[in-house]
Amino acid sequence: MNIHEYQAKALLGKFGVSVPRGRVAFTPAEAVEVAQELGGSVWVVKAQIHAGGRGKGGGVQVVNSHDEVSATTEKMLGMNLVTHQTGPQGKEVKRVYIEEGCDIARELYLSLLLDRATGFITVIASTEGGMDIEEVASSTPEKILRVAIDPATGAQAFHARKLAFGLGLEGPQIRSVAKFLGGMYQAFTELDASLVEINPLVVTGEGELVALDAKMNFDDNGLFRHQDITDLRDEDEEDPAELEASRHDLNYIKLDGSIGCMVNGAGLAMATMDIIKLYGGEPANFLDVGGGATAERVTTAFKIILSDPNVKGILVNIFGGIMRCDVIAAGIVEAAKEVDLNVPLVIRLEGTNVELGKSILSESGLDIVSADDLSDAAEKVVRALKEVA
Repeated sequence: MNIHEYQAKALLGKFGVSVPRGRVAFTPAEAVEVAQELGGSVWVVKAQIHAGGRGKGGGVQVVNSHDEVSATTEKMLGMNLVTHQTGPQGKEVKRVYIEEGCDIARELYLSLLLDRATGFITVIASTEGGMDIEEVASSTPEKILRVAIDPATGAQAFHARKLAFGLGLEGPQIRSVAKFLGGMYQAFTELDASLVEINPLVVTGEGELVALDAKMNFDDNGLFRHQDITDLRDEDEEDPAELEASRHDLNYIKLDGSIGCMVNGAGLAMATMDIIKLYGGEPANFLDVGGGATAERVTTAFKIILSDPNVKGILVNIFGGIMRCDVIAAGIVEAAKEVDLNVPLVIRLEGTNVELGKSILSESGLDIVSADDLSDAAEKVVRALKEVA
């Protein structure tokens, strides 16, 4: 689960991470009110969407008067902000963050994430703050600093010193790094985060470290422990199909291809997508209906797949263990009768009650192509799409 910048800063601030003062606004009048409360003569108006690269797309503006705060907010609210992370369709801005100005001397990069290869929480840091870290890693990998933190010890002083020296910090700033890293690490572990990213982490003219931007992602599997985090969810920022799938405990991720996939089991779903590509097709989604899905959930899954206008064919790949093939078949038949099924449908069933499942499908009167195995299914669905193209 993702949250907005202003929400991430509020959370990090509770753990002692230094952040600029600011508040969210939903109207130009509210924005001016926030600027008046903050005082000063320089403010930053930031569009709040779940995507990076907002500054390059015009979503971050420095202003010098209350009139400019109002005018800039009015311009941003309702705009379709396009960044490299939103894709060409962009995202509508529905709220802005008004923040006090900051005297920036240096811009750094600092993040925490889980390195699944080692099982350690790893710090990624760079002197190239404000840039896309992927670009830095590609063009100047020597400027990327990695520090692994053993969960048995947690963040220690020597971790902070290594970071400080690697970033060219000195004197009191070394102690500031220790406090900053400690707060980030505590927030990461206690809130079940999957990413905490500060970009840029700025050194002010007075030598202080401040999180000028902040991004936090959370492990969905840990949200049951954090109702306060769950309450921060902005459903307007999520893909409607993915949101609907989550309401029915379906694991669905929309992709850019044309072949819809419905599979039981994450590993089998990945294998299904791989073999579709092997035969020259492109998967339109990842969808795992789980091991104990009901006919109702299968029906919902089928409808979600068909809600994607890019889907030109569907491959259902079920290995019945806990999930019985007849339940899957009944759900497919029910869903197909409720929607206007006008794309090729290829089904491969194997496992528990497979013959009963095949019988349900054959007697349904639907135009279904049966497959003997996964390779056969992938080949048939790709060929079917070429025939109707």
